[in-house]
Amino acid sequence: VQLVESGGGLAQPGGSLRLSCAASGFTFSSADMSWARQGPGKEREFVAAISWSGREEYYADSVKGRFTISRDNAASNTVYLQMNNLTFEDTAVYYCHLLGTLYWGQGTQVTVSS
Repeated sequence: VQLVESGGGLAQPGGSLRLSCAASGFTFSSADMSWARQGPGKEREFVAAISWSGREEYYADSVKGRFTISRDNAASNTVYLQMNNLTFEDTAVYYCHLLGTLYWGQGTQVTVSS
């Protein structure tokens, strides 16, 4: 199993970033996926999840209405996290997770700074 995140970087408050997680080594189209994050000095926390079909999405209250999780089962075996209206509190390392397993990506850093 491999989960490779990309798309992190520096953004201004109110800005946007789109994270990607390229998945391989398992049947992606049958797998529920999620994003989590770990901010400086904080524990890792749930951000968003998406069912294998893409029909169901779940969000932490802190990102609801600003972040959108999606996936591409057909072409790229990738799960995305569109992050809009970023705030300082969104600064964290963001991780992709194969739900129900111990498989995590290596993480991608998101820094929100003016």
